[in-house]
Amino acid sequence: MTFQRARNDEQREIRRRTILDTAAAMLDEMPVAEVSLNELSRRVGLAKSNVLRYFESREAVLLELLDDFLGTWLDELAKELDAGIEPGAAPDVRAEQLAELLSRSLARRVVLCDLFGAQAGVLEHNVSVEVIKRHKRASLARLAVMSELVRRHLPELGDDAHLFCLMSLVSAGALSAFVPPPPSLLAAYAEEPALGVLHLELGGALRAAFTSTLVGVLPRA
Repeated sequence: MTFQRARNDEQREIRRRTILDTAAAMLDEMPVAEVSLNELSRRVGLAKSNVLRYFESREAVLLELLDDFLGTWLDELAKELDAGIEPGAAPDVRAEQLAELLSRSLARRVVLCDLFGAQAGVLEHNVSVEVIKRHKRASLARLAVMSELVRRHLPELGDDAHLFCLMSLVSAGALSAFVPPPPSLLAAYAEEPALGVLHLELGGALRAAFTSTLVGVLPRA
């Protein structure tokens, strides 16, 4: 793909969206750590210096993608929770349904979890103060949306819904580092099955983490 010089705002926005879409496609093929600015530039058909006209670094591209993916996921999560949580059920039943739906939804979005995992240690480095502020404002807005979704179905959480949502996203990022396990680890489990107790399946691990957190923050009778 080869681009002509972008001469107006519409063309610049098309160029910018193409960079984001190309980076998103790369994340379907490789983990966050392997996405490089050189390869992104090559796939977009621009010199690296031209890509940097739109995004100041690789990390800035990925931070914006994180916000895009998070917004799309929250739109879909709202429908999943509406369809899967029984409004009249007891709080502990609704809590279990919430943990199940939330873990299942995130486990299907490994790229989003991978971005969560890289956020603090990688993506929030090599970016300017302005990019960080814009990213954090967007993150706070997304967290508020998620907290409201959770409160809608489990109002018993009250203000603790915010803490639950924050810890859920942190857990998703941390646990995604274990999935998928490298071939050497799988081989070790196959040769010594007793070690398999350490094997983590993302959906199950998320479900356990979310259920434990909800049990901790739900008000006691």
